[in-house]
Amino acid sequence: MDDTVKILNKLIETSEDGLKGFNEAAERATEPQLKQVFADRAQSCSQSVRELQTLVTALGGEPETSGSVAGAAHRGWVKVKTAVSDNNIAVLEEVERGEDHAKASYTKALKSELPPQVRQVVEKQFQGVVANHDRIRDLRNQYRAAA
Repeated sequence: MDDTVKILNKLIETSEDGLKGFNEAAERATEPQLKQVFADRAQSCSQSVRELQTLVTALGGEPETSGSVAGAAHRGWVKVKTAVSDNNIAVLEEVERGEDHAKASYTKALKSELPPQVRQVVEKQFQGVVANHDRIRDLRNQYRAAA
């Protein structure tokens, strides 16, 4: 179970990074539609964090409560990049990069041996990450085409 707790805590960090990243993106975007998309995604990440923390607690572990150092560095880069370019396109590009990281984290977790009830939750959240990524990619392409 220790390995499962470690895997889940890594996913909590990833989801916390997503939560903070989407909140940062909502602040940086200039279009109301994008602000709403990012705010909705932040809420989804928050729900994922709570779900994962509940699993860790049920397994007798201590759930992670914060994001990663890499996530904080990435958010700093978003601030710099949006200061020198088209805010909406830059924000979408950086959010997509963050979602690439989330996809990789979930893919790695799903390659591990997980108890069935944990695997079910991780697979469901992975599908959400993929949907987030694809929506952000499509929005980025739409904004690039319009620029």
